[in-house]
Amino acid sequence: MRFSATSWTKHLQSAALPQLMGKGAEQIANLLRGVGAGEHAAGRMAVTTFAVRVAGAALAYFSQIILARLMGAHDYGIYSVAWTFVIVLGVMACGGFSSSANRFIPQYRQSGDLEGLRGFLRTSRQAAFLMGTAIAVLGIVIIYLLRPVIDPDYVQPLVIALMALPFFAFGLVQDGIARSYDWSSLGMLPTYIWRPLTILILLVAVVLTGRHADASTTALVAVAATCLIAGYQYFHLGRRLAPDIPQGPKRVELKTWLAISMPMLLVDGFLQLITSADVIMVSFFQDPDKVAVYFAASKTLALVHFVYFAVRAASAHRFSSFTHNQDQKGLANYVRQATHWTFWPSLAAGAVLLLIAPLLLRLFGNGFESGYELIALLMIGVLARASVGPADALLTMTGHQKTCAAIYGVTFVLNVLLNLILIPLLGLAGAAIATSCAILFEATALALAAKRKLNITTFVLPLLFAPRDLPVDHRQK
Repeated sequence: MRFSATSWTKHLQSAALPQLMGKGAEQIANLLRGVGAGEHAAGRMAVTTFAVRVAGAALAYFSQIILARLMGAHDYGIYSVAWTFVIVLGVMACGGFSSSANRFIPQYRQSGDLEGLRGFLRTSRQAAFLMGTAIAVLGIVIIYLLRPVIDPDYVQPLVIALMALPFFAFGLVQDGIARSYDWSSLGMLPTYIWRPLTILILLVAVVLTGRHADASTTALVAVAATCLIAGYQYFHLGRRLAPDIPQGPKRVELKTWLAISMPMLLVDGFLQLITSADVIMVSFFQDPDKVAVYFAASKTLALVHFVYFAVRAASAHRFSSFTHNQDQKGLANYVRQATHWTFWPSLAAGAVLLLIAPLLLRLFGNGFESGYELIALLMIGVLARASVGPADALLTMTGHQKTCAAIYGVTFVLNVLLNLILIPLLGLAGAAIATSCAILFEATALALAAKRKLNITTFVLPLLFAPRDLPVDHRQK
């Protein structure tokens, strides 16, 4: 299967692009003005989150280009796989507390329960760090036991990268805490700006000393940057929390917290697995150079996907607040806005990306431009996910986290099976097709679940024609 960049460019320029850009610009302008958001805080949160994710996506992409240039395709492919494992396991290691913070903290703040709030803030971070440490140790042991069957080039980078897990998980929970207070800069900047920037600065410094930037060296730099940024965020988060939460007794409700957090962990874990499984599975069938091309294509597509994650991050705790206040009309209207904020900018950004992707891929080095067809294939899944907005966060924050987890679990299994079938047949294109098909199923299932459980429409096309500001029959099943 081959795609012509020229034909795509001509088609988009002559037909769809002006309309897509106009619609996307209108939605972004409404978001910036807070139009229809219902609350100024929600609008500001979305704007700040969106701005940080834009800057973060640009910085992350720039840093990936520099890393690929410094390491070369072979070592870049190895490092990509190692760091992908850290991201996936890091999400697992936080125990779901990064998401449940958006549910418990608004609840404790609204009820004035400082004892429960103090207990959650301390216990959630401690649990993430301890689980991250345990998973890292277990992972290193497994790697050494499986050394005979693992490509030797991967062993040392994987072992080094896993050392970042405790601090990575710790940082994810801190992100959730900061977002729960509407401190979007403190919740987003460390992860999406300061950490990739620190990795880049440290690696360039290492190269200037005369050391070769191989996969192991870059993994070590990434571990150091993760530790530094987690400490920075902990210090500043403590300063922001101190005036509102004076010292006092703490109440630990671990059983209750885990009962809510674990299904959320499954949601976050399966979402990350769906997002990252293709990169890991490509490494089972292809050499590191091919993995590097696929990873570069997926990172290029992240310039579009960041819109979904930005709106999701800004909306999760807002869904929780509407639910606790029993404001079903406000919830339905905010879902409408969140879906529009997600889809139209994603569609506009996707159209632009298809125009400039060949130029962007060439920045990674020779041979990377072959990833263009992968971007076109993966774009189908990204737009499918964007078309239902943050439906997963809606289900999770309204008490249907088990339903959401089940959907993601089935999607992950489907993704793995399709990858196992299609990668041997079609190579890298097979991985892209498998991932997009799995996400199409995910988006459809989430939209149907939201309609059945909450009687709320999340698919963007019906929302264009539905009447505004109508009460919603909110049904919990």
